[in-house]
Amino acid sequence: MLEGNLLKVIFIIALPQVTTMLIDSLYNMADTYFVSQIGDAAIAAVGVNDSLMMIIRAVSLGFGMGSSSFISRALGAKRDEDASRAAVTTLFTAMATLTVFAVFGSVFLLPLVNFLGATDTVRPYSMQYARWILYSAPVTAGTVCLSQILRAEGSTTYSMLGAVSGCVINVALDPIFIKVFGFGVAGAAIATDISKVISLFILLLPFIRRKCVISLKPSLFTPTKEIYGELAKMGIPTMLRTSMMSIATIVMNNVAAVFGDVALAAMSVANKSLRLVASAVMGFGQGFQPIAGYSWGAKKYDRVLKAFKYTSIVGAVIGVTLGTTLAVFARQVIWIFSKDPAVMELGLIFIVSQSIVLVPHVWVMIATGLFQALGQPFRSGLMGLSRQLVALIPSVLILSYLFEETGLAYAQAAADMFSFLLAVILVIPVIKMVRNLRDGQIAGINGVEESKAVKENE
Repeated sequence: MLEGNLLKVIFIIALPQVTTMLIDSLYNMADTYFVSQIGDAAIAAVGVNDSLMMIIRAVSLGFGMGSSSFISRALGAKRDEDASRAAVTTLFTAMATLTVFAVFGSVFLLPLVNFLGATDTVRPYSMQYARWILYSAPVTAGTVCLSQILRAEGSTTYSMLGAVSGCVINVALDPIFIKVFGFGVAGAAIATDISKVISLFILLLPFIRRKCVISLKPSLFTPTKEIYGELAKMGIPTMLRTSMMSIATIVMNNVAAVFGDVALAAMSVANKSLRLVASAVMGFGQGFQPIAGYSWGAKKYDRVLKAFKYTSIVGAVIGVTLGTTLAVFARQVIWIFSKDPAVMELGLIFIVSQSIVLVPHVWVMIATGLFQALGQPFRSGLMGLSRQLVALIPSVLILSYLFEETGLAYAQAAADMFSFLLAVILVIPVIKMVRNLRDGQIAGINGVEESKAVKENE
C-alpha cells in the first residue's frame, strides 16, 4: 500500500473491487432477465424496487464507507486496535439499524411501493419483490460493511470472493424459484436473499480464520461518541449521496409511471445495463481510495497525488472503451430483456446519452473517493447532493415536462455533466492543498503548520 509500484498496486487493489461491483450489478440484471419472460410489468416492478434496494444500500454504505475511511487512515497510522473497534461497532450498528428499517417497511408495504412509483399493473409484482428484499436488509448491511472493512485494509480478494459466490448462487437459483417452484417475481427476490446470506458467511470466514489485520471480536464493540463521530464524518455524506440517488430514482419512477409501463420498463433495462458498465469503472475508482487513505495517514502526500493522477487517466481510458462499446451494442443489450419496439426506442436514448458522458460520471466518483480518503465530508457530501438533488431531479422534472419520455431519457446525462463541472471546481483546491503539504514536507514543515494547512482547506 505504501511502498509498492503505485500503478501495479492500484490494479491489484482495484481489480477485486471492480469484480465486486460488476457482480453486484449482475445480481439485479439476473433478476431482470428471468422476470422479463413474465412481461413488461414484471420488468418495471424490479426497476421500481431498485430504489428500495438503493435505500437499503445507502444506509449500509453510509456505515461501511464511514468506517472504511477511518480504518484505512488508522491502519496507515499504525492504530490497529482503533481500526478494529470501529469495524465491530460499525457492523453491529448497521445490522441493527437495517433490522428496524425492515420491520417498518414490511408493516407499511403497500404505501411503500406506491411511494416508489408502482403503477396499478406493476403494484402486485412490486409488493412481492419488495417484501423479500426487506427480509434480507440486515444481511445486506452485513455484507456491505464487511466488504468495505476488507477493502479498507487492502484485503479486496476476500471481498471479491464473497460477491462472486453470491452472484453465482443467485443466477443458479433464479430460474429454480421463478419457474420450477412457480414463485414468479418473488422467486427472484428469494434467490437474492439466499445468495446474500451465503455471501455474508463467506465474508466472515477470513475474520474467523484470523487472516485479517482487523479483528471482529464482539468485545471490541465500542459505541462511543468518538467512534460514532468518526463514522458520521464520512458516513453521513456517503449516505446522503446514495440516498439522493434513491430519491432521484423514485422521482424518475413516478414521472415514468405517468407515461406508462413501457417507460418504466425501458428505464429499468437501461439503468441496469448502464450500471453494469459504470460499476466496472467506478470499482476501479473506488479501489484507489484505500491507497490514498493509507498514504494520507502515513503522510506520503506525493503518493496521494500520483494515485489520483494514475486512477484518473486509466479510468478515462476504460470509460471511453466501455462507454463506446455499450453505445454500439445498446440495441442488442435491450433485446435480451425486451422485444417491445417501444421499450427498445426509449431504452436506446437512455443508454446512448449516458454512455457519452460515462467518463465525466466516473471521474466524479474518483474525485469523491479522494475526498473520502482525505476525510473531507463537506466536499464528499456536496458532490452527492449536487448530482441528485441540485441537478438530476430538476433535469427530470423540466426535461420530461418539455419533451415527455425523450426528455426523461436525457435527464441523467445532463445531470452528470453538471456534477463533473462542480467536481473540477472542488478538486482543484484539494490537489493544491496536498501539493503544498508535499512541498512543505520536503522543506521540513512542522506538525502545527501541517495541521493548519489541512484545516484551512477542509
